[in-house]
Order: sequence, then structure tokens, then C-alpha cells
Amino acid sequence: MNALSPDVLPAAPVPSTRWWRDAVIYQVYVRSFADGDGDGVGDLLGVRSRLRYLADLGVDAIWLTPFYPSPMADFGYDVADYRGVDPVFGSLADARALIEDAHGLGLRIIVDVVPNHTSDRHAWFEAAVQAGPGSPERERYIFRDGDAPPNDWESIFGGPAWTRLPDGQWYLHLFAPQQPDLNWAHPEVHAEFADVLRFWLDLGVDGFRIDVAHGMVKAEGLPDVGHTGQARMIGAQVVPYFDQDGVHEIHRAWRRILDSYSGERIGVAEAWAPTPERLANYVRPDELHQAFNFHFLTTPWDAARFRAVIEESLHTSALVGAPATWVLSNHDVKRHVTRYGGGATGLARAKAAALLMLALPGSSYVYQGEELGLPEVLDLPEEVLRDPQRLRDAESGRDGCRVPLPWSPTEEPPFGFSPPGITGTWLPVPPAWRDLAAETQLADPDSILTLYTTALAIRKNHPALGDGTLTWRPAPDGVLAFDRSATFRCLTNLTDAWIEVDRPGELLVASANPSISGKVVRLAPDSATWWAIEDV
Repeated sequence: MNALSPDVLPAAPVPSTRWWRDAVIYQVYVRSFADGDGDGVGDLLGVRSRLRYLADLGVDAIWLTPFYPSPMADFGYDVADYRGVDPVFGSLADARALIEDAHGLGLRIIVDVVPNHTSDRHAWFEAAVQAGPGSPERERYIFRDGDAPPNDWESIFGGPAWTRLPDGQWYLHLFAPQQPDLNWAHPEVHAEFADVLRFWLDLGVDGFRIDVAHGMVKAEGLPDVGHTGQARMIGAQVVPYFDQDGVHEIHRAWRRILDSYSGERIGVAEAWAPTPERLANYVRPDELHQAFNFHFLTTPWDAARFRAVIEESLHTSALVGAPATWVLSNHDVKRHVTRYGGGATGLARAKAAALLMLALPGSSYVYQGEELGLPEVLDLPEEVLRDPQRLRDAESGRDGCRVPLPWSPTEEPPFGFSPPGITGTWLPVPPAWRDLAAETQLADPDSILTLYTTALAIRKNHPALGDGTLTWRPAPDGVLAFDRSATFRCLTNLTDAWIEVDRPGELLVASANPSISGKVVRLAPDSATWWAIEDV
């Protein structure tokens, strides 16, 4: 059977020291992870206080969302100073201490970098507004003249992608008006971000998650899109402001910077591309190390659809020798417990999806709270909703996946997110989350947190898991069956019925207990199981 057959899907052989090829990376949305200073907002001190929890969970690295000085028009993705820490999150000394503490526990730290745009409060943009049309300061951004918007581009957050200043010039912002797009044709922009990367690498970070990694370069002449419909970050359309070939020279330059530091520092692309082949370009050997797999995240609960996405992802990443990456949720999408149906059904499917994801070849991302089985909060009061994406439509807001985490089963919210006596948090914590608190689940052998901890320990120690190959096995309709070497099998039942299969061997872990009778096993509905293959 050849290497590119649909039944055996390989990853390129690489030295085991390349940690990023099979790392489990935990996303910390800093505002909502843990509040260390009692102001109701998560901060770096809070993250430091919970590092032991993350080490015990079994992840390899932590990705921190932006904590830089910012007016918070987009909760930190509008950066005013790329070399500092916003006072709401702490200080630069807190960042240094966090990096040091994490390394002491064997955890790597990845930070966000936001190169497509700055805040409108960034010193560069303030200087550009002050200097006026035709000035060198305006050349760092994308300004145009005219009585009407220069083209038909829309903001991802809704409305036109152009805002007019009182002096008559328009500036481009693919996101909020407070997030003006940088002009990556300008050498000063390249030099500035090279220096920013070195600043954080010198402080000891282990890599960068690159926000909108596909967006920095725009098509020559800024041509009209020519179609109607709301612009989106993820889709199948070919558009003149995303996935232009010129972005790859930027990523190659950044890869050279990363490679100049010891310790396998990495770049992770938040990149959208219209095809898997185009996405694979971001992780060619001389570019970035990983790219998020949004195709996997958006797959509905269906065995055939999941198999198709897994095959496609492994095939295209192998073409460039990169690892596949897998992710179920993040700070921009509804939590997958809710996407998979909510309630008991959604939770059962989320448990099964966790085992499926962690058994696949490559690297996995865990969004904070998914290990607690947190659902999307759909009933936040209107007065607390602040996500600028809600300007697009009421259903697209991201506040519901950003609610602060419950840590302790205290009598009242926020359940240990803030120090004792603090009840007001930047988003309210639902009273029902008391039963989902981390401390409660740590003591429950049947909790989803225990499942994650068990699976991550097995994944770390089992020689078949992590980087490597996948071999599909015959299975009934609705069941995904694959082996990782000759010693490990994952069985996932994506139906609502009990399904009988041959027992592969010894059961290692299950999202829901199967029924085992001799050489036969009945898989529970919406469940996944891991097996040590043996002659039964």
C-alpha cells in the first residue's frame, strides 16, 4: 500500500526533539482564565496562580491571548504597544515571572502577535492622523483619497472596511474602525515587527500565534471583491485582501528569526485559505511550523464528514512535511458542547471528540474550559455584551465562549475565578457552572476533566501516539476506526445507537463505557474508546 493511499496516512519522519510536531497546546484567554488582583478581569498573576493545574492536566505549552496595552475595542487585538503589558493584565515583570514559572514546570509559552493592524491609539496611527495626507507617517497604513470608499471591501465585523477622517482621506480596516490595517509594502513595518519578535524571544517566549496570518498583504490596486454578502474570516471565497502570495515572504523572514534562537521557537498561523493546499503553503519547511485546522473545527457530527476532513488534513500537511493540527473550540467560535447539540448529548459528543482529536497524528489545541465541558453561555444579559463582532449580526457575538472559568464550588459565582469576596466579573458566570468547577471535577472519576487528564497522560507516554501514521480499519457505518502503529486503536461511534464490533484488546480509556463480552464489544452511542491492540 503506497504512502498516499486513503488507508495509510503518514507524517514525515522527524527527530523526536521537535516538540511542536505533537504538542498539546492550551489556549488561555487571559481576561477569563483567572483573576489574580480582584478587579473581576483575568490577568497574568491569575495565570501564574493556575500553572500547576495546567501542568497536572498534562499539556505541553500555553498560548496566551494578547495582554499588551490596548484600548480594548477588540479585547486586546487592537494593540497600542507591542512591547508592554496593559495595566489590567499586570506588568512586564509579571510577564517575565510567568514565563519563568511556566518553564520551571516544563510548560512552554506562546504569545499572540497581531501584525495585520494596530490600534488607532498606537503611536504610529496617532502620528499619521496628526501629520495629514501625503505625509510619511500615513505611508505606514493604507490611506486613500476620494469622495466615496475606495472599493467595496467590507469589515469582518460588519459595515464598510473604510473610515473617512475629517481631512477627507479614507483608511482601511478589515476589522473594527479602531483597528487600522498596516501597509506591509512599507519597510518600516517589516523592521518594526522583526524587532517586536526579538523583544519577546529575548524574554524567553517559545513562539508566536500569528493573528490573521493570511491578511497582511493586499492585492495590487485594491480591486473590488465584486460579490455581495458579509465578509468573513473563514470561507471558500478567493478575495483580494486574504491569502495573497506576498504573505509568505513575511513568514519566511520570521522563520529565519525564530530559527536564530535556541530551543525550537515556533510560529503558528491563524490562517484561512480557500483550499487545504493553499493552507499548507503556510507550513512549508521554510515558513511557519503550524497552521490552525479550521476545517476540522467546523465539521458537523458525522463519521463520513470527519473521516474526509482527517484524510484531507493529513494528506495536505504531509505534502509539505508539516504536522497536522487539530482544534475543537477557541475564543472566536461557539463552544463545541453547544455546537454538538448541547445538554447531555453535546457533552457526550464533546467527550468523544476529545479522545478522537487526541488520538490523531500531530498537535492538538485545547481551549480553556473545554476540559470542564463548559457550554456556550447563550443568555448573557444584553447590557454586558461587548464583542464588536455583534455589529455584524446578533448571533455572531463571541462573548458566550469567553465567560470566566469556574474553579471552586463556592456558594455564589464567580466560583473561585476572583479572590474571595469579589463577585463582579467582566462577564457574569452562570450559577449552574458551580457543578462544573475544576475542583469538583478533579474529585470525580467520571468527569470530563478526569477524562482529559487520563487521555493526556496516556498520549504522553504511549509510543504510538503523537506524531506518526494513521491506518484506517474497517468499521460499521457511523464508526471511525483507526490504528496508530500496531499497538493502538481508536474507535469512535458517532451514531445514537449501540454498535457491535470486534474487541481490539485491552481498554485504555473510554468517554462512555462500552459493553464487553468476550471477543465482542458494544460501543455506546456518541462515544470514543482507546484500546491496546492484542490477540483476543
